[in-house]
Amino acid sequence: MESTELKESKKNKNKKEKKEYKKIKKSIESKSKSKKKKKSKKDKKKDKKNNKERKTKSELKDPNEEMFLNKKIKLLEEQLKDKTNNLNNNNLNNSLNYINNFDISLKKPFHTLNYHKYWVLCLSILNDGRLISGSADRSIIIYNKTTYKPDLIINEHKGFVLCIIQLSSGILATCSNDETIKLFNIKGNNYNIIQTLNDHTGWIYKMIEIKNKYLVSCSDDKYIIFYLKDNLEYKKDYQISANTSCYCIFQIKENEICYSEYINYKDKICFFDLNERKIKSSISNISNSGYNPFVMISNDLLLILGNNKISIININYYELIREIEVSNSGWIYGACVLNKNILFIGDEKGIIKKLKIEEDNLILISKIEKAHNNWIYTLLNIGNGHFASGSADKLIKIW
Repeated sequence: MESTELKESKKNKNKKEKKEYKKIKKSIESKSKSKKKKKSKKDKKKDKKNNKERKTKSELKDPNEEMFLNKKIKLLEEQLKDKTNNLNNNNLNNSLNYINNFDISLKKPFHTLNYHKYWVLCLSILNDGRLISGSADRSIIIYNKTTYKPDLIINEHKGFVLCIIQLSSGILATCSNDETIKLFNIKGNNYNIIQTLNDHTGWIYKMIEIKNKYLVSCSDDKYIIFYLKDNLEYKKDYQISANTSCYCIFQIKENEICYSEYINYKDKICFFDLNERKIKSSISNISNSGYNPFVMISNDLLLILGNNKISIININYYELIREIEVSNSGWIYGACVLNKNILFIGDEKGIIKKLKIEEDNLILISKIEKAHNNWIYTLLNIGNGHFASGSADKLIKIW
C-alpha cells in the first residue's frame, strides 16, 4: 500500500508535467501561427505582383498601346538592319550572298549549236539580229535567226578569232592572235574582205568603236591603237603605250575609255581621256583580273571579273568599292547583263550563275551546275530575255 504522502507527490508531479505539456503545445501552436502569418504575407506580395502583371497585360490589350509598341519594334529592327548593311558595305571582302530560289527555266537550253571544231571564244549580234561566233578553230559563223543553223562560215584568219564587233557602218571587224584585224562587208549570206590591218605585233584581244569614228584595239604588244575611219577604210591615227600586255578595253563615258595592264597576277586599271589623250586616273593592285572583260551594271559602276571574285569600281571617283568573293568558281570569263537588275556570269568549271544587282552589291539567285563541260569563255545578251553562252567544249547554248 502506498502512503498518502507518496500519492500526493505523484499527483503534484502529474500536474507539473501537464502544465509543461500545455506550455510546449502553446509555444508550438504560436510558432505555427506565426509561420502561417509569414506565409500569408508572402502570398500577399505574390498576389500584388500577379495583380500588377495582370494589369500590365490587360493594359497591353489596349489596341492603341499595342500598335504603338509594334511600330517601335519595327523601327528598331529597321535601324538594326541599316547598321548591318552599312557594315557590309564598308567591307571590301564580301562573300556572294545566296538566295535559294532556283530558276527552272535555266535547267535546259533552248538550242545547242555544235558547229565549231574547237573552243568558242567570242559571240556578238549583227545589226540584223543574227548571232555570230568566233572560235579557236579560226572560223567565224553567222547563224540563222530562226533555225540557228549556219547561214555563213568565214575562214579568213590564220589564228584564234578573239573578238568580233559590227561597226555602226555595217562593217564587220574581227581580230585574232594572227596579229591582224580584218574588216568584212556582209550582205545576207555573202561577204567580201574590205581591209586587213597589220599594225599590231602581238595577239589582238579586244576592239571597240568610239563615236562612229574610231576603231580601237588592244594587244599584248603593249599598244592600244586608234584607227580613224576614212570613207570605208580605217587608217592608224595614233597609239598609246601600256606598261604591259593589254587584254581589255572598254568605253565608260563619251570621252573616256578604260583598259587593263596585267603583270604578276596584279592589275592596274587605267582611265584614258580621249579629248586630252592622256591617263586621267588609275587603280592598282586589283588581283587576278587582267585577262577578263569589263561589264557596266549602271552609269556609275563597272564590274571587273576575276579569279573567284568580282571587283566593283565607281567610275566617277575612280575607286574600288568592293571585291565580292565567288567561291569555287575559278576564273570568271563570261558575263552579260540581261536587264538592269540581272547579271549572268560563266566560269572555268562550266557553271552559269544568275545574280541580282542591288545598287553596289550582287546576290546569287540561281545557278546551272553543268551548263557546259568546260570553260565558259563568253556570254551574250541576245535580246527577248535570252542569252547565249560559248565554251571550250565547242558548244554554243541559247538560254
